[in-house]
Amino acid sequence: MIDRSEAVRMDERDPLAAFRDRYIIPDPGLIYLDDSSLARPLKVTRQLLGQVLEDEWAGGLVRSWSHWIDLAQRLGDRLGDGLLGAAPGQVVFCDSTTVNLYKLSMAALTARPGRRVIVTDDGNFATDRYVAEGIAARSDTELRLVRSHPDTGVDRRALQDALDDDVAVVSLSLVGYRSGALLDMAAVNDLVHRAGAYMVWDLSHAAGVVPIDLDGSGADLAVGCTYKYLGGGPGAPAYLYVRRELQEALRQPIWGWFGQRDPFAMGPEYDPVPGIERFLCGCPPIISMTVARPGIDVLAEAGIDAVRAKSLRLTELILELATDRLPELRPASPADGERRGAHVTFEHPQARRMVAELADRQVVIDYLEPDRIRFGPSPLFTRYADVWDAFDRLYAITKEIT
Repeated sequence: MIDRSEAVRMDERDPLAAFRDRYIIPDPGLIYLDDSSLARPLKVTRQLLGQVLEDEWAGGLVRSWSHWIDLAQRLGDRLGDGLLGAAPGQVVFCDSTTVNLYKLSMAALTARPGRRVIVTDDGNFATDRYVAEGIAARSDTELRLVRSHPDTGVDRRALQDALDDDVAVVSLSLVGYRSGALLDMAAVNDLVHRAGAYMVWDLSHAAGVVPIDLDGSGADLAVGCTYKYLGGGPGAPAYLYVRRELQEALRQPIWGWFGQRDPFAMGPEYDPVPGIERFLCGCPPIISMTVARPGIDVLAEAGIDAVRAKSLRLTELILELATDRLPELRPASPADGERRGAHVTFEHPQARRMVAELADRQVVIDYLEPDRIRFGPSPLFTRYADVWDAFDRLYAITKEIT
């Protein structure tokens, strides 16, 4: 059994330990293990907010558009190069994950005339399923659901069985939001391409904690939020990726002036710009995008391989502590770290009560229906001792409620 002193020694040997000091942590006694929902803010964010308010907005006023105008593209390039394995000109910040899913799914569907099927899995995140369902409900498109296992995610054979000549678009999450199950991006891309369909990835629970190679894996399209591991803040703008070769072949359904070839000409007809900018719609949220930058920078500085290595050690510690001290918690995530993202889920009939009572004892984790608890530690601000202390408190709670 791992004791607390070993967890402390792990912290002392942690090459990423110093990054914790860069975050705003107003209550050091609070153990926060929900980075899979919302990351802590960085201290530099305060400075950036003041700068964009005082210098750029108040001082520069409308003149600041000279350097705001391409912020969505510059930030997209930074994210693509640092964390997504995407060359410049293929990632852009815009809108929400839901809106971007709709734009890319509709664009891909329209580009496959004669094919009228969208495939996703029944365990995918709600907004992903709802977008696909909404497209199907408003057209002659069929929504085909692949059965996914609640603990291990989408089975590749089940996905293959769902693919035929009618499938235009496949939409999946790289990391499952419930179990943390991690798919093989390159293998799935190959499977979908051999069926003649486009692949749309949701990277929301993967970007910033799992190495991603969009270009190298042959990915077509991807979306993701920035308020989880990327640390962009609540409601931060999302991003989308379109492989360069596809950009001029796809026309997204929401035609807005920021996707226009010459937006300030205010021309009579829509003429989309040739590059990634054609997937923009309206005016970009400058303040929100500005404060999304630090989270990307700090993760890129730490290095995604180092971040992934610590993430695996944190989730392995969680699984070991559960096995040693709380065998009544049933693991509901892949046991193999190579098939698991950055969070770990357990099933217990008293899960809701456990989460509530942990919150009373200064531990924040997530509750998922039905009867599941999710631990989402951050490789940059979660300590191994935090994990040990959280399980010590959870152990005490289980003795009281069983």
